[in-house]
Amino acid sequence: MYIEPSSPGDQVGHILSKNIPPYPGPNKMRDCYCTVNLDQEEVFRTKTIEKSLCPFYGEDFYCEIPRSFRHLSFYIFDRDVFRRDSSIGKVAVKKEDLQKYHGKDHWFPLQPVCADSEVQGKVHLELRLSEVITDSGVVCHKLATRCPSANQSSAFVSEAKKTKVKRKTNNPQFDEVFFFEVTKPLSYTKRQFDVEEDDVDKLAVNTVLRVDLWNASNLKFGDEFLGEVRVPLKVLGQSGVHDAWYFLQPRDNGNKSVKADELGSLRLNIVYTEDHVFPTEHYNPLRDLLLQSAHVEPVSASAAHILGEVCREKQEAAVPLVRLFLHYGKIVPFLSVIAHAEINRTQDPNTIFRGNSLTSKCIDETMKLAGMHYLRVTLKPIIDEICTDHKPCEIDPVKLKESENLDTNRENLRQYVDRIFNVITSSGVSCPTVMCDIFFSLRESAASRFQVDPDVRYTAVSSFIFLRFFAPAILSPNLFHLRPHHPDPCTSRTLTLISKTIQTLGSLAKSKSANFKESYMAAFYDYFNEQKYADAVKNVSVSCLSHISEISASVCVLIFMIKRAQGRNRFGLKNFKKRWFRLTNHEFTYHKTKEGALCSIPIENILAVERLEEESFKMKNMFQVIQPERALYIQANNCVEARDWIDILTKVSQCNCKRLSTYHPSAYLNGHWLCCKLSADTAPGCTPCTGGLPANIQLDVDGDRETERIYSLYSTYMSKLVKMQEACGSKSVYDGPEQEEYSTFVIDDPQETYKTLRLVISAVQTLEQQHMQYKRDKFRKTKYGSQ
Repeated sequence: MYIEPSSPGDQVGHILSKNIPPYPGPNKMRDCYCTVNLDQEEVFRTKTIEKSLCPFYGEDFYCEIPRSFRHLSFYIFDRDVFRRDSSIGKVAVKKEDLQKYHGKDHWFPLQPVCADSEVQGKVHLELRLSEVITDSGVVCHKLATRCPSANQSSAFVSEAKKTKVKRKTNNPQFDEVFFFEVTKPLSYTKRQFDVEEDDVDKLAVNTVLRVDLWNASNLKFGDEFLGEVRVPLKVLGQSGVHDAWYFLQPRDNGNKSVKADELGSLRLNIVYTEDHVFPTEHYNPLRDLLLQSAHVEPVSASAAHILGEVCREKQEAAVPLVRLFLHYGKIVPFLSVIAHAEINRTQDPNTIFRGNSLTSKCIDETMKLAGMHYLRVTLKPIIDEICTDHKPCEIDPVKLKESENLDTNRENLRQYVDRIFNVITSSGVSCPTVMCDIFFSLRESAASRFQVDPDVRYTAVSSFIFLRFFAPAILSPNLFHLRPHHPDPCTSRTLTLISKTIQTLGSLAKSKSANFKESYMAAFYDYFNEQKYADAVKNVSVSCLSHISEISASVCVLIFMIKRAQGRNRFGLKNFKKRWFRLTNHEFTYHKTKEGALCSIPIENILAVERLEEESFKMKNMFQVIQPERALYIQANNCVEARDWIDILTKVSQCNCKRLSTYHPSAYLNGHWLCCKLSADTAPGCTPCTGGLPANIQLDVDGDRETERIYSLYSTYMSKLVKMQEACGSKSVYDGPEQEEYSTFVIDDPQETYKTLRLVISAVQTLEQQHMQYKRDKFRKTKYGSQ
C-alpha cells in the first residue's frame, strides 16, 4: 500500500492550509507545520512556515505503509516564541474512505484535537442471551458478556461492572464474564423458553451494551479514557449468540464538529493504492520484456522506455523500473543504453541531463537507493554540526539582522562551503560501485558525442554528483534521511546558500557569476573563483570512475592464498610473498612489481572483508578478502594499515548483491575450520559480518511487487499504449505522425516499437484477467464478520 502524491513540481500534490485562527496576541501570525500520521504515529513532518495564517508547504510524501491502520491523519501545529508546539487541529481520513479522495484535490475542515477522540485499538466481545427462571418463577432474560481481550494499553473495561486491571500490556487479556438482566417492554407477554428473533428485536428496542476501555492511573488526575464500543443487542440475531472484534470509538462528545472554517482548512491530494501481488510465475512474460530492454535496438522500442513515454510523470515510471533492474542486477546496462540514446539526441553539451527525462529520473532514483550510505558518511557529520551550531550565515544585506555582521556571516558560510566541498571532492573512493559504473558510461558516451568539448567528460559526471546528488541532499537533508525533520528556517536558509554555491562549483560553467540572479551570491562566489576548485571537481569526476582511486600503491603486504579453483592442491604451500596491491572501483589487484598484475579480483566478487584471527597462522595484522570460491589472506604492516584496508575494501564493495552476512573468523586448515570445527570447506560462516554497512538494496526489493506496480501503470495508461500503437502505424505508413497527439512519443523504429507494444499489451491484458478472477474468487469466498 502506498500514500503516493503527485510528482514534485505538480501543485496538486502539495499540502496547503488556509484560514487558520490568528494567534491571540498583537502579532496574530503563526509559525505552523503539518505532520502526517498513521493513526497517532507520526511518519512525516513538513517544514515550518513562519508568520502565516495560510501556510503553503509545497511538499510531497511517498511511502509504503508497513502496518495496518485505521486513519490517515494530518495535524497542524503552531510553534510559539518559546519554541513550544501546540496543536491547532487535525484531519483524519478513515482507511475505507481514502478511495473517495484518490488522486484529486480536496479541502478538509480542521477538527479539534481532543484526548477523548484520539482512540485506537480493538476489543473482543462475546455475548449470549438466554431465558432463565428465577426463584420466584418469573421468566427473565440474562445477557452473559465476556471480554476475552483487547488491543490497547494497560486497561480495564467498565459499564456498571468492572474487570480487573491488566497492567503493562498493549494486549490485555481480561477473560471475565458478567451477567446482566435484560428487562422486557411492558407490552411483551409471551412466555416460552426459546429465544426467537422477534423476542430479541423486542428486547433490543432501546438496549445497548456499552464497553469502555480505560488506562488505570495511580495519579490524582484519574484514569485515562482509551475508547468505547456501543453494541445494540439486536446483533444477537435468532441464535442469541454474538462473537466479534470491535474497533474502539471516541466518546459521543469527544469529536464534536466545529463550524466550517473555525479552525481553518487543509488541502490535500492523496493517492492510495493497494497491490495484490501474485506468485512470481504470473509476472514472467512482462518481467522478461522489461529486463530485455537494455538489449533492444533501438532502446526507444523497449518495454521500459515505452513505460516512460506513456506515464504522465517520468518519476512514476522511474521508481519501480530502477528497483526492478537493481534487484536483478541489470541497472547499469539499462541506464547506459538510455543515457547513450539521450546524449545522442542532445545538441548542446551544456544541457546534458538537465531536463526531467526518464534517464535523469532513473539515475536520480538509483543514486538515492545506492548512495544513501555514501551520503551519510560524507555529509551527515557536517550537516549535523550546521543544524546544531546555528551559526549566522545570511549574506543578503536586505535580510541581515541588526545584531549580525555581514563579514562574519560571509566567513561562516565560506568555511561551511569549503568543508563540504572538500569532503565531496575527497570522497570519490567511497562512491558505490554501481554509481561508478553508471558515471563511467555517462563519461564515455558524452566524450564520444561531443569530441570538441574537452570538459564534457567531466560535466556529464559532475552534473549528477553535484547538481542532482549532493546539492539536493544539502538543501533537504530530511528527504535523504540525513536529519529526522526539516531544519529550522534559519538553518534551512544556511543550507540553501551552501547548496547553491556547491551547485555552481560543480557545474564547471565558463561564467560562474552569470549563474546567480542575486548580486550578493555573485560577490560571495568570488571567494571560490580559483582554478583549484575546478580542478578538484574534475578530479572527483575522475575518481568516481574506473582506473583511478589507487590506494597506497606502495604498500607492501604479505599474502597467503588458497587457490583451489586454479588447480593447485587443496591448501598449497604457505607461500607468503611480498606483493604490491592496487585498488580501483572496478578491481583489486596485486603485482610482483609496480607494473603487470599477477591476479585481478573484480570488486563485484568481493563478498566480505574481515579480520583474520591471529591463531590461524600465528601472524598479526591479518585480514581476509572473501570471494565466491576462495579467500585471499593478507598481512598488513601494522594495525592501522590493516584497518584502513578493511574499511576501504568494504566501502567499495558495499553494493555487491551477494555480500555475506556471516563469515569464518579463522582459516580452513587440516580439514576443518579452526573457528567452528566444521569439516565442510563450503560451510556457511559462523560469525556475523562486522562491516557495519546496510544490507544491499537489491535484497530489500521484491521483484514481483515492482513488476505488479509496473503492470498497474501500464493498465492505468492503456489508452496511451493504444495511441502509441496508432502512432507507430501512422509513422510507418505516412513517414510521420498525422495527428499532433502522436508527436509526444519518441518512436525511432515504428516496426520494433509496435512489436514491443503488442507484447506489452498482451501481457497486461493477461494480468488484468487474472486480477479480475482473483477479485471474483475473493468476493465469493469472503465471509463478512468482525475480522
